[in-house]
Formats: sequence, C-alpha cells, structure tokens
Amino acid sequence: MENFRKVRTSEEESPLPFPDLPPGVVEMKVKEGSKIRNLMSFAMAQMELKGSRQIVFSGCGRAVTKTITCVEIMKRKLGGLHQVTKVRYKTLLEVWENQDPLPGGAAQNLTVHKNVPSICILLSRDPLDPNQTGYQPPEPREAGEDPSSSSAKGLKRLRAKETSPGALSFISTAAPKEQKWK
Repeated sequence: MENFRKVRTSEEESPLPFPDLPPGVVEMKVKEGSKIRNLMSFAMAQMELKGSRQIVFSGCGRAVTKTITCVEIMKRKLGGLHQVTKVRYKTLLEVWENQDPLPGGAAQNLTVHKNVPSICILLSRDPLDPNQTGYQPPEPREAGEDPSSSSAKGLKRLRAKETSPGALSFISTAAPKEQKWK
C-alpha cells in the first residue's frame, strides 16, 4: 500500500434500525471530525425549542465513542429520556490510487470494502417498548434534585474574587451541601 494514496471514502447508505419512527425524526450523523459542541447545540435546539419528541444519533468507526458521549450529555441535560441502542456493522468503500503506475499503462485504482462497527441510539421523550433489545429506561431523579442545579451532580462553580491587587481567591458559588455531624 506504500505506492497507493486514498482518493475517497464513502459509506453505503442503510436505513435506520428502528421500525415505526415518525417521519421527519432528527438524525444526528456523528463523524470523526465533528465537534461535540456543534452537535449538541443543534440537537438541544431540536429537542427543546422545536419540541421534537425523538432524536437518533448514529456514528461508525472512530466516531462511535463521540456518538455515545453526545447521547450521555443529552440524557444528563434533558433527563427522562428513554433509550434504545443498536450496534451493527457498516460497509465503507475506500478507493486507492496507484502513485507509481506502470509506464504506458493506465492509472490503477484499488477499491477496498471495510466493515466497521456502527452504533445507532434512539432517544425519546415518549415511552418505548421495554422488551426491545437495547432498551434503557430513563434514570430516576433523586428526591429534591433540581435538574438545572450543578451541585446536584457534584460540580462546583468557582468565581474569582480579587482580594488584593494581583491576588485572586476563588469562592464556590454552588449551594452548600448539608453536613451531618454526630
């Protein structure tokens, strides 16, 4: 393969593995070079502002972990989402061009069919069939937990306060945790 260079890669189109999806459901195709913040801003806008009830994230190859990350972020931010995960293989077609063709001969191309792992994850505000393979129910909220509160998730926000010229101290702006003393 040292005398070949990759000319193009294409993905064989295949239908989503979820039967009975409503028309116009949003599909987020996650690629290796996709930025998570861009994916999430669009997906969150679809679910919150446009009122979509379902969204599908799909990715293959090196984008599988990024796809899972996006889903986990959305589940944490929105809460109460039902999930169905399907894992399968997709075929990628790679076309390689010979860099050193034979003198007087035509340029030779090589086509490679690669089977790569792929994941499709359906998130839904509406209940899904719990007997379906790959189903995960929504995570139960703890009593008194505010979904917008970052302290509920163990995160603290820090605010810088200048105490003297050139010196900064950090003050926690998260709600204090109740301490139990005996």
